[in-house]
Amino acid sequence: MALTAGLGYWAYSSLVADEEAEDPQVVAATAQMEEFLAAWEAGDAGRAGGLTDTPDNAESLIESVTTNLAPTKTEITAGEGDRKADGQVEIPFTVKMALPGAGNYSWESKARVVGADDKWKVEFHTEMVHPQMVPGQTLALKSRDRALILDTHGAELRSASLVGVVDENGKGVSGLQARYDEQLTGGSGAARSVVVVDRQSGQVVKKLTGTKAAKGKPVRTTIDPEVQEAAADALEGVEKNAAIVAIDPSNGHVLAAANRPSGMNRALEGRYPPGSTFKVVTAAALLEHGMRPSDPAECPKFAHVDGQRFENQDQFTLPAGSTFKDSFAHSCNTFFVNSRTELAESDLHDTAAAFGIGGTWDVGAATYDGSVPVNTSDNDKAAATIGQARVETSPLVMASIAATVKEGGFKQPVLVPDAVKKTHEAPARLDPEVTGALREMMRAAVTDGAASALAGIPGEPHAKTGTAEFGTETPPRTHAWMIGYQGDRRLAWSVLLEDGGSGGADAGPVASAFLRNLVG
Repeated sequence: MALTAGLGYWAYSSLVADEEAEDPQVVAATAQMEEFLAAWEAGDAGRAGGLTDTPDNAESLIESVTTNLAPTKTEITAGEGDRKADGQVEIPFTVKMALPGAGNYSWESKARVVGADDKWKVEFHTEMVHPQMVPGQTLALKSRDRALILDTHGAELRSASLVGVVDENGKGVSGLQARYDEQLTGGSGAARSVVVVDRQSGQVVKKLTGTKAAKGKPVRTTIDPEVQEAAADALEGVEKNAAIVAIDPSNGHVLAAANRPSGMNRALEGRYPPGSTFKVVTAAALLEHGMRPSDPAECPKFAHVDGQRFENQDQFTLPAGSTFKDSFAHSCNTFFVNSRTELAESDLHDTAAAFGIGGTWDVGAATYDGSVPVNTSDNDKAAATIGQARVETSPLVMASIAATVKEGGFKQPVLVPDAVKKTHEAPARLDPEVTGALREMMRAAVTDGAASALAGIPGEPHAKTGTAEFGTETPPRTHAWMIGYQGDRRLAWSVLLEDGGSGGADAGPVASAFLRNLVG
């Protein structure tokens, strides 16, 4: 006793604490508890349940919590055990989890370890797993409520490659779902919240995280469901990658943007040589320089430019006495190539700008807005006249070209009006005589030319075909195009078949199906 007294108060207190920590009952209970927590941490619900006084119930709930939360990392640590008056031991513990889409989440709880000697068991009850739960409940992850993406009538828009995809964590990862993720969910932050749910019904009982998230706001688009459905149906059965875009020429509203297959939004973002559909722009440049649709126009089998040979599809020719309008309607490459001498190096670039090409379009979605560089050589200019060389556009751009002819001036396409801050304005407007002549020639392409697949369709369609070479193979592979507008309604459109063959023979029937779907 003298020795103890000589230790002093602090040393005595430490000795008492050490003696209490070495209580064999507490040590044994703590070991059982730590083994239970280690099994839970490892995701072994069966082993964890076997260390409790009700193995089946414990295994079921721990398995449910682990499966629902699917943590990428779990860390569970026990605190210091406390021997109670009844001889049992109470041990606090902390659970920390990294949860997909919900971030880090932790909670504190406690458990009693009951028994004696080497027969200790963790006393299992629902509140022990999480103090906010009661029997019949479990934990789960809930994606934040997302507002809808709407069509022009306010109904939910269901076009998959346009709307985009939400991942398993509740976050938009493509299309409009990704671009407007914050608006649709109500703000930044975790895409999912931890909730308590009823195990039978799956209904949320209470939220444990994310309780302050604002309500999301819908995104309203200009998509017309009738036009969108007509476009999607027209692509059914098409074996090539394909896209259809439709626009209201009066205001630029995008009425449809269909892709097959879904995934890449090639309708708005694809980059392609437009081939002969670009002859609308080349024809506008020639008209601006004084050429008229009735002017004589030779269409030989070949045209040669500094050692490079250009030819018509299948090497066709047009008879003597043919006109500019005839060459446009039948898509005579050699006439347009030979007409390059009427144009300066910047003329195609400048005329394309009057169609909005080269500007930055604020559409409300990701788009490719086209490129028509100033020509750098005679060969470059020759190829550009027929939509080859360095000329690149998207189906959206080509639909807009047709819409510009119909309207008489460029109206920038718009998909999500509320998101558009400033639309692009073309630096120049086409002369009314030019647009009038283009309309005449586009109608001739349907009645007397390469766009004959549209002949007989109500609504007086106007069109231009395109077969665009790409790659380095011999003979070259080709994209198939057709663009146009309806004379009796506010509708301009473009059709693209990647590696699809011929504009008239292959894109034509798809364009025909689209228009017939609208009038049928």
